[in-house]
Amino acid sequence: MLKDKVIIVFGGCGLIGREIVKDIEKKNGTAINADINSEAYPTDITDENAIKNLFKQIYEKYQKIDGVVHCAYPRTKDWGNKFEDIDFNSWKKNVDMQLNPILVISQEGVKYMKKGSSFVFFGSIYGVRGNDFTIYEGTGGTSPAAYPAIKGGIINFTKYLASYIGHKGIRANCVSPGGVIDKKQQHPKFIENYSHRSPLKRLAQPYEIAPAVSFLLSDEASYITGHNLMVDGGWSAI
Repeated sequence: MLKDKVIIVFGGCGLIGREIVKDIEKKNGTAINADINSEAYPTDITDENAIKNLFKQIYEKYQKIDGVVHCAYPRTKDWGNKFEDIDFNSWKKNVDMQLNPILVISQEGVKYMKKGSSFVFFGSIYGVRGNDFTIYEGTGGTSPAAYPAIKGGIINFTKYLASYIGHKGIRANCVSPGGVIDKKQQHPKFIENYSHRSPLKRLAQPYEIAPAVSFLLSDEASYITGHNLMVDGGWSAI
């Protein structure tokens, strides 16, 4: 499905990113794990020059770049503060870390990518739908206010990019997951509340998100661009 394709995965050490790297390799592609914690290609996505240098390095090595996935999720230590307690400088920093790298990643990608290649960015159910705060009841937590602002921006930027570069034969799509299980980080009550609200009565496993990314990277999705694929267990359907 991805045979001979060279694909850069920004955030390939993360919860979902690890599964994306595995799925690309399972489908005979070459996954370049560009993550600040990567052993082979340590990359800080908040550093413009680091992104530029990575693209140059990968192109010089492989003479092509067939796909780019951006699923990195850096955030500040106070990420998750209640709306009333959000510090403005923290808000700006999170927007800068999570949203703004997409510009440099896209600009550099377009320099090296050819007809038939593809971008895949990451949105969220909360970039499309309003927040359901009842799922946080009994957890002591909440959904960060910057999150829907950032994810909504990414989804609409994807549509802009798809329209702008379509004449080159390069595609740009977005994947928007629903809740993904992470028992180390999630309160048991949140898991219970979310599962009750979800049509499939559970959160996603990280590996269930990856095949959607591989599909959008593949030639099987050759006529799909500007699309936001919801991988949310039906959350956005109700």
